[in-house]
Amino acid sequence: MFKQLIKNKSALTSLIILAVLYLLVIFAPFFAPYSYDEDDVLYANAPPAKIRIFSLKNKQFTPFVYAQKFTINNYYQRVYYEDTSQIFPIRFFHKGSRYKFLFIASDRHFFGVRNGKIFIFGADYRGRDLFSRILYGGRISLSVGIIASLISLSFGLLIGGIAGYFGGKIDNLLMRFCEIMMITPAFYLMLALRASFPPSIDSTQAYFLIVVILSFIGWASIARIIRGMSLSLRENEFVYAAKACGLNHFQIIMRHILPFTFSYALVAFVLSIPAYIGGEAALSLLGLGIQEPQASWGNLLSGAMGIVNIRLFPWILIPGVFILVAVACFYILGDVLRDALDPKRKIL
Repeated sequence: MFKQLIKNKSALTSLIILAVLYLLVIFAPFFAPYSYDEDDVLYANAPPAKIRIFSLKNKQFTPFVYAQKFTINNYYQRVYYEDTSQIFPIRFFHKGSRYKFLFIASDRHFFGVRNGKIFIFGADYRGRDLFSRILYGGRISLSVGIIASLISLSFGLLIGGIAGYFGGKIDNLLMRFCEIMMITPAFYLMLALRASFPPSIDSTQAYFLIVVILSFIGWASIARIIRGMSLSLRENEFVYAAKACGLNHFQIIMRHILPFTFSYALVAFVLSIPAYIGGEAALSLLGLGIQEPQASWGNLLSGAMGIVNIRLFPWILIPGVFILVAVACFYILGDVLRDALDPKRKIL
């Protein structure tokens, strides 16, 4: 399976992109030049900075940015321009704001400028660095996808394995419940579950709440597939041999039934992550998920709800690009994994 991933260029590229994304978000305090809640109203809606390598006028031959200033136009809007009289050299391993990561306190950031500001992806309406908020927001969006998918997959494996192994009334009861879950529109069910909880909860509680909600709506389809596989596996000789050896039902399901569903479970796990990333983004975009000032890729897009904001500040759509890239990479990986683990394809 790993060789198949390496040989496929699109899968390898997706794997590298996802590895870089997870590396950046895990070590977000180091790679981000500012904290997710550090604001400066003097730079509200500042455009992305233009990084230059050298300047003959100022005899500057290192990466730098010019100072950003603004004027007020006739519509009382800020119009930013570069003040070429002020240069801010980009310093690597820059000493900036303090942060704590894994019980280690530090003030070193991968890059930054002294006595000025640098906005690679621009700033939001409160003058907060969008690049820093994207890195911190990726911690929530990317981790929600994996954790919710793991919980949903575990629940689906257990329910499907029990239904397929026992059959009869247990199978009918569990499958009817799965069908009820599957015919209910997932998005409206997600909104209804979120509405059942108090709106005034902090970001930590909202995070775990979103994980639980997303896990609850995605397990039914997995359970039905596992149930069908378990129905065929329970008639194999090794299952009868396990019963003759005195193993109980739970041991047989966990040791001799579910391990044979690993190939499908792995593909289902990878392909379900994008749906959960999109679910978190939808909740946060509607104001029902992660709340300000905490960042997630979903609530970072809330500023792009109006066409006027998109026209004036198009860089506010950059978080959506990150969502699109992450979702596409997971889908490509899942598709390649499905081909690599397909026994019919191997025979052909």
